[in-house]
Amino acid sequence: MEASVVAAVESAVESGGMAIHVRMLGSMAVSRAGAALALPPSRKLRALIAYLALAPHAVNRAHLCELLWDIPNDPRGELRWCLSKARALLDEPGRRRIETAQDTVRLDLADCRVDVLEIGQAMQQGIDKAGLERLRELAALFVGDFLDGLEIGRSPFFNSWLTAQRRRLRACHAAVLEHLAAGLPAGSEERFACLDKWLQLAPFDRHVHERLLDSLGMRGRWREGEEHLAAAVRAFEAEGLDWRPLRDAWRDVRARRASPAQSLESAGPAQAPAATADVPERTGRASIAVMPFADRSTQAGVRGGLADGLAFDVIARLAKLRSLFVIAQGTVFALDQRSVGPEEAGRTLNVDYVVSGSLRRQGQRVAVEVQLVESRTARIVWADVFDHKLDDAFQALDEISDRIVASIEIEIEAAERNRAILTPPNSLDAWQAHHRGLWHMYRFNRTDNEQARHFFEMAVRLDPTFSRAYAGLSFTHWQTAFQRWGEQAPAIDMAFETAGQGLIADDRDPAAHWAMGRALWLRGSQEQSLTELRSAVDLSPNFALGHYTLGFVNCQSGDAEAAIGSSDHSRHLSPFDPLLFGMLAVRALALMRLGRIDEAAGWAVKAAARPNAHVHILAIAACCLALAGKQDEALGFLPLIRKAAPSYRVDDLLMAFRLTPDTQAVFREGARRIGIG
Repeated sequence: MEASVVAAVESAVESGGMAIHVRMLGSMAVSRAGAALALPPSRKLRALIAYLALAPHAVNRAHLCELLWDIPNDPRGELRWCLSKARALLDEPGRRRIETAQDTVRLDLADCRVDVLEIGQAMQQGIDKAGLERLRELAALFVGDFLDGLEIGRSPFFNSWLTAQRRRLRACHAAVLEHLAAGLPAGSEERFACLDKWLQLAPFDRHVHERLLDSLGMRGRWREGEEHLAAAVRAFEAEGLDWRPLRDAWRDVRARRASPAQSLESAGPAQAPAATADVPERTGRASIAVMPFADRSTQAGVRGGLADGLAFDVIARLAKLRSLFVIAQGTVFALDQRSVGPEEAGRTLNVDYVVSGSLRRQGQRVAVEVQLVESRTARIVWADVFDHKLDDAFQALDEISDRIVASIEIEIEAAERNRAILTPPNSLDAWQAHHRGLWHMYRFNRTDNEQARHFFEMAVRLDPTFSRAYAGLSFTHWQTAFQRWGEQAPAIDMAFETAGQGLIADDRDPAAHWAMGRALWLRGSQEQSLTELRSAVDLSPNFALGHYTLGFVNCQSGDAEAAIGSSDHSRHLSPFDPLLFGMLAVRALALMRLGRIDEAAGWAVKAAARPNAHVHILAIAACCLALAGKQDEALGFLPLIRKAAPSYRVDDLLMAFRLTPDTQAVFREGARRIGIG
């Protein structure tokens, strides 16, 4: 859709139409049908247009006044003046681009070509998928710094936003150059020019140094390579960075390129490889850096407040997950104190993901904006805003931290699953095999469950200390037992055995305790099961699956009220979880036990509507609806149940769960009313 909009705009420009082109890289410029328009001299007008163009939603007028005017005589009046000038510049007959509604302002440039928006769209579509010519086109858009020369005196909020946007776009530029360099012939002058620009943008990104050394070796320019290595080592040492990978890379280049038969001159005609031919594949578990959050409520440079506390908390909680390599807080805070932005820090630290954000207090509320970015593609993986009452600052930070960490875990897991599914099975490492297993595991059917087991077994074979892979393997055996996809007793034993292996591998991994808690429930040891599950959430309070499974156990024969609380908390932490259908069903079962039949039916229907909801979830919804007197809606689930399991009866449901005798009797009555009794 976005690409077609860009193509339509370009076509309109070529045909002499009235399409508008807004350039923000370099000095701001606006043209219509190829003819430059005269911009009013007001710097705040240009700043306003840029800010509105990049805002994802309509912006409150009060916020715009605070952003651009430092205690003016009439901020609203000055804003109205700027908006009138912007309308004269951008609006056309029959096409209003400046939209105002109530107290908000929005700029709609969907039918215009805007260099910064075009770059953002390309990043989100996947710069690693772009062809060579497209990469050249994107690189050509970077003619200068974002809004070059547009700093505004006594407007700290705008200048802070401007700095953040410049850092983000420099990261986008570096990502474009990295992938462009990968697609150019190794010894070509175009590649050297590309690497030089990349080096200027990211002087401490070891990948660009390694690529440059390789190209110099390809051309036989050994003396230049030695000189570049020596200069790079001095620069890295001065910044306290590890330069040894550069030395090792140069030794490898010399070993590979030393033979004349391998030099560029003796080789045949150079052929440009695919755009990402020599972008190195990552191996091992994903790494992440959490940069200090900017506090928009305090004077610049003042540290130690809520924003720093939030960053410390997120780093500590991510480390407790045991599934990611997390950069220590001392390192990221040291980089931040040297004014290294999140994007540059990601490349300097050579991590896969970077978390950054800002905090702002307004009265008795605090709003936290967070972004998770993939370092080498500059793609925004996830972004959100968390708004919370500030009655108790520590409680507010605690809840926000939980939600941030749970969201990061889910989003990275999804990104890694998508990456792993595209990797050939015979070249998977343990981390990739684990995520390939997760991709199949979350399909919740017998065939995919077997595939998941295969990949988890591969993961633990490649790395016998990988506790998360043992937890996944245990879950596949649990599914076989719970769904009765095979002999139950051996599956229960295997679920318990592999969970135990996970605990031996890492008894601080919450997922290992989660797997053991589920296995113990299968064995009928409810109290031991609850103990293990509580250990999981004690180790990592934001571990959504731990809270969900506590609810799962309690909703059947334990504390029904506690089950509702666990279900709600797990959904609060992970609102788009692959097991969301189970979280909703836990609430339905707990409400059923409490005699709140109508509510139970509503939640059960929500559970059944989720993707991959299995046949037991459909049966719970049908029985709850029948008991609530909604016979027609209940009967509507029968075709779905028959399709999933033609001979399904209520006994299949009751054998899967550990329900109390009185709850079993209630379900039998519901099943009798719809003919599966």
